[in-house]
Amino acid sequence: MKDKFTELLYEHQAIVHKICNLYFQNRLEKEDYHQELIIQLWKAFPSYNNKAKFSTWMYRVCINAAIDILRKEKKQLKYVKLSEAKSHNLTENNDSKNANQEKLYAIISRLSEVDKAIITLYLDEYSYKEISEIIGISETYTGVKINRIKSKILKSFENGIE
Repeated sequence: MKDKFTELLYEHQAIVHKICNLYFQNRLEKEDYHQELIIQLWKAFPSYNNKAKFSTWMYRVCINAAIDILRKEKKQLKYVKLSEAKSHNLTENNDSKNANQEKLYAIISRLSEVDKAIITLYLDEYSYKEISEIIGISETYTGVKINRIKSKILKSFENGIE
């Protein structure tokens, strides 16, 4: 079981990175929570039953774990040094493609947890049906949510919001 889990995790490791980048802002947080997501995947692995693709199951576990972490954090007061906050907001972009990607991630990071999950899955080319199964909403409502999210993102780009 350990070898199979390791193989599947290695094959789909980008999912864990993507969820960490979207849900956690600080570099140190990302490293800590990356490990936490992997632990949650390991704990949940015995429940994986091959009914869905592994990547679909993995997204569901990682998104739920990230949302749980954020909910727990909101209950705790958090102090951030001013220098950390400034350094977090400073990025060096030489390439316009990277700059647009950074803007997109910044805009997505401001969405609600559910909207982040939906647009991330959409950008990874999951079908509406797969997204609805992962998120737990109807396929029709998934389409509605995706269109609303795309409109929000487009408005943010047009308004120059980063």
